[in-house]
Amino acid sequence: MRELQDLEILEIETLDKLNSIKALDSLFFGGGTMLRLCHNLNRYSTDLDFWTDASDLKSLFQKIKEMLSADFKIADSFNKKNTLLFEFQAPNLNRNLKIEVRKDQTNFKWERKIAFSKFSTKQVMVKGLTLEQMMKNKIEALLSRKIIRDCFDIEFLLLRGIELPDKKEALEEMSGIINSFKEKDFKVVLGSILDPKERKFYLSNRFKLLKEEINKKLFLI
Repeated sequence: MRELQDLEILEIETLDKLNSIKALDSLFFGGGTMLRLCHNLNRYSTDLDFWTDASDLKSLFQKIKEMLSADFKIADSFNKKNTLLFEFQAPNLNRNLKIEVRKDQTNFKWERKIAFSKFSTKQVMVKGLTLEQMMKNKIEALLSRKIIRDCFDIEFLLLRGIELPDKKEALEEMSGIINSFKEKDFKVVLGSILDPKERKFYLSNRFKLLKEEINKKLFLI
């Protein structure tokens, strides 16, 4: 857990550095790390996901790369067709932190939020995607990549009062994906990013609330 805590400190420091060069002016924070740092998501997240409406993407890419190069060792940096991608390492960490900036989504909803961590004294104002937007994004992600952490985040959003969609096909597919998760998915894949207390709960609970809500929605459709 200590390594994940140190990585979270680095995430906050990176947001602070992005803010100092005004890169956050055109970046919209999403993904699991946004949910953790802005909404107390009860799992660790190991990358920074953004969307952007910047008109000069070449300049934004170069500005972020120069900022990262000043303090970190950059493993990869690419200006791809649909994303800006950076992967870098801090001197005191054994694992990389990845920043991904997506260019392919602009019609999303966002609000100003404060990103913070109990492991850091810094706080950073960000443009974060709304929880309703995150529910939409997380369901799309679960259906496409079938990763257990997306399911975890969907249940978290459900507990925050965000409703599931009234789409029978999507709900049925979600139900099938949840039921396909194996013991290893809960113990290793999900367990590795949870504190011990949360890990024990999800080993026995296994998305019971989410499954009940999906079945309720399907019954009413």
